[in-house]
Amino acid sequence: MARCLVAGIGFLLAACGQPSPPTTETAGAPPTPGTVTQATQDANAAVAARLDIADPSDAEDASRGLLSQIERDAIVNAAGETVWSIKQFEFLESDAPTSVNPSLWRQSQLAAAHGLFEVADGLYQVRGYDLAVMSIIRGETGWILVDPLTATETAAAGLALVNETLGERPVTGVLYTHSHADHFGGARGVLSEDEIQSGAVPILAPIGFTENAVAENLLAGNHMSRRATLMFGNTIPRNTMAHVGSGLGPGLPNGTISFVPPTEEISGRGTIRVIDGVTFEFIDAAGTEAPAEFMFYLPEFRALCTAEVATATFHNVLTPRGAKVRDALEWSKAIDYVLTEYGAESDIVFASHHWPTWGTDNIQTFLTGQRDIYRYVHDQTLRKANAGATMVEAAEALEEPGLLGDRFDTRGYYGTLNHNSKAVYQHYFGWWGGIPAEYNRLPHEQTAARYVEAMGGAEAVLSRGQDAFEAGDFRWAAELFNHVVFADADNEKAKNWLAAAYEQLGFQAESGAWRSYYLAGANELRNGLPNVGNPALGNADFLRAIPSIELFDAMAVRFNPEKLTRDPFSLQFDFIDTGETISVDVGTSVVVPRELAADNPSATLALKRSDFDRLILQTANFRDLMTSGEIQIEGDPLAAGAFLLALDQPPFWFDIVTP
Repeated sequence: MARCLVAGIGFLLAACGQPSPPTTETAGAPPTPGTVTQATQDANAAVAARLDIADPSDAEDASRGLLSQIERDAIVNAAGETVWSIKQFEFLESDAPTSVNPSLWRQSQLAAAHGLFEVADGLYQVRGYDLAVMSIIRGETGWILVDPLTATETAAAGLALVNETLGERPVTGVLYTHSHADHFGGARGVLSEDEIQSGAVPILAPIGFTENAVAENLLAGNHMSRRATLMFGNTIPRNTMAHVGSGLGPGLPNGTISFVPPTEEISGRGTIRVIDGVTFEFIDAAGTEAPAEFMFYLPEFRALCTAEVATATFHNVLTPRGAKVRDALEWSKAIDYVLTEYGAESDIVFASHHWPTWGTDNIQTFLTGQRDIYRYVHDQTLRKANAGATMVEAAEALEEPGLLGDRFDTRGYYGTLNHNSKAVYQHYFGWWGGIPAEYNRLPHEQTAARYVEAMGGAEAVLSRGQDAFEAGDFRWAAELFNHVVFADADNEKAKNWLAAAYEQLGFQAESGAWRSYYLAGANELRNGLPNVGNPALGNADFLRAIPSIELFDAMAVRFNPEKLTRDPFSLQFDFIDTGETISVDVGTSVVVPRELAADNPSATLALKRSDFDRLILQTANFRDLMTSGEIQIEGDPLAAGAFLLALDQPPFWFDIVTP
């Protein structure tokens, strides 16, 4: 359903036909939440008719080699709270309901298969208890673990399942394939504190891993995390009307994320390491799916691990939660490299999500399709942009390539053609499409009321939106309803109509991320912001790993000049446990940290970096640390207070779907 692209107020009246006068007709009530309109039923039926949903090949691969499963009802934390419900996705065992895109339903069924699976003799995977997959390789004396999941609890449960099924063995190596938390957050669930402190267990990661693992969410983490609650459906149920899976995996656990730095970061392509008698040949893939990432080849197993560079979905070139845009061209080239170098030498390809592929011919077909889909979205977006298309126009004009009809593993269960096309455009051209009127456009909160007035008032807009909704034009309906909501956030009818439009868009979405984003947005419109409290302010493991200068840079983005109550000044922080000195120039507009001593500080604070971390986490009080002598201050103590009091603590549950 094409969106009319005509600049100015008239686009609402004239873009798709002749202008008509504003109507004063009153819009009726939206359908009951959970209603699946006929248009949505037809759209989902069309998907089922177009694709070979019953193709059993992926189901055979996803279930192949099942050895055992966790039999209890849930994985719990130390307090007995549920981290992962084993049965939460049992509803997927039925046929696809009309409220779910049948292609996404198929993918979610496959991803929900859980247990310990044998990939080959000595090579195993734990799947279905986390967003990611943990792979296990039998070494000469113990287990080598690849990507120990998101949470310590799910990782520990996975390793326990391995030991119970295959026999107790120590952990003799750990690999992090890349710098996203669902691939290293569970490390403390599989390693003891003694093993971590002694460095006895090698922990290998790609070059740049530590920097990127701690930094990606540091400066912009509050905003990213808030949007992630929508993307992963954290605040909505698991059922046929809500979250059915992320497309990349079942979902995120509610557990403890840890951080254990690697003992070595690996660079290059063809770099060899032997861990517990097993040979690993590493392939650097930085700048593809993650800023720091490697794949690896196991010659003794004739097995290729593609990490998260090639999985059973078209991935996100720009994730909806927000991150630095990724390079689709480099992504395609990295896959082509392993196809060329290892495709003919591999009997198995396995990844950090989903299920493996067996057979050299199947592997080459899989890698070719993965390479081609990233190359396609890159090249065709640029072809259209170079012919004058804006970001939205290029994405709308991008046709589904034939390879998407032939193979499910290239379909947009996580990323989508439309979204990834816009990401490619952003990578090369930024946020602006070149139209002068859009370069310095007014904020939506200001324009919404003007649009509504120009169209004849809220009821007129709602009536037009209802017409679009009843015609099955849900994208256009959502745009109309959204104007009314942003013009008047207290208009309950508008919010309910917008929620209804979002619901239909979610019900039709093939991407699990899109579905959850729409349905979580609808939930917020109907019920307000989730009343689930604020998340933890930070993680001690992560905080310890953050270089001090980067920690002060993160504090600087919280500096509110309006809160500064004195003339500019400087501070010096001497961390007595690390030997570091950080100076902070506090100006009327900016805070500038430096890794050097201040010339003439208003105050010098001597304390342990570990105590400073406690202050950041709000597990220690500044006044108490001063009283106990754990903070020593020379100079004006009010200067330190002025700096700290000028830092904002941003709210986590800020509005997104309403102004």
